[in-house]
Amino acid sequence: MMITDTHTHLYSEAFEKDQKAMMQRAFDAGVERFFVPAIDSSYTQSMLELESNYPNNVFLMMGLHPTHVKENYKEELTQVEEWLSKRKFYAVGEIGIDLYWDKTFLKQQQEAFVYQIRLAKKYKLPIVIHCRDAFDEIFEILEQEKGEDLFGIFHCFTGTLEQAHKALSYNMKLGIGGVVTFKNGKIDQFIDQIDLKHIVLETDSPYLAPTPYRGKRNESAYIGRVLEKLSALYHISEEAIAQITTDNSKEVFGI
Repeated sequence: MMITDTHTHLYSEAFEKDQKAMMQRAFDAGVERFFVPAIDSSYTQSMLELESNYPNNVFLMMGLHPTHVKENYKEELTQVEEWLSKRKFYAVGEIGIDLYWDKTFLKQQQEAFVYQIRLAKKYKLPIVIHCRDAFDEIFEILEQEKGEDLFGIFHCFTGTLEQAHKALSYNMKLGIGGVVTFKNGKIDQFIDQIDLKHIVLETDSPYLAPTPYRGKRNESAYIGRVLEKLSALYHISEEAIAQITTDNSKEVFGI
């Protein structure tokens, strides 16, 4: 059974002391493909090191995370563009809008989101969207930018069924992770109404650990809990879900 984690911050400081052991646990759990989103330029070096340690398993994205859109965001976007021009990445991400922590830079977040969507189109890459308390703002920009050249993943999808269908209408897959196992996560109540061809698996580790690890550090090995939950909700085997979602990830990332 080959499992793909489409969103995991393996280079995070949270894994500093046991990165190798954490990776081995993921391999032992059947996770063979790890798609790694960027945050800002301060993490680029550790991402490249991770890729060189696991060249057959780790696939990097490039982008500026919305919570890291600050006064220097234009310099950061220049870095994103430079990196995209000089080597292969598999997506532009994670990008989007986050109004949960701070609304100060909303205008800059919107600008950075549009700019990076256009970079993705230029390089014929998918986008990986981060959306927190910002569905309307995200959809407004996707509506403006929609087209055959706009596609990707709505990472950590936590919206309603209606919002799920709207995301799908913009050629997005839904990234489903630990939230589907939460008692109050809500998406477990309707996710089986979404065809599995629109779903990819993710952990967002070290964040959003699934039950029974909720509140603790997440890691890619725990994706098994997400598989288990989806298997129960869709009434098909974990193997089938692993296969379908891995195929979906290949469709998005081209690998």
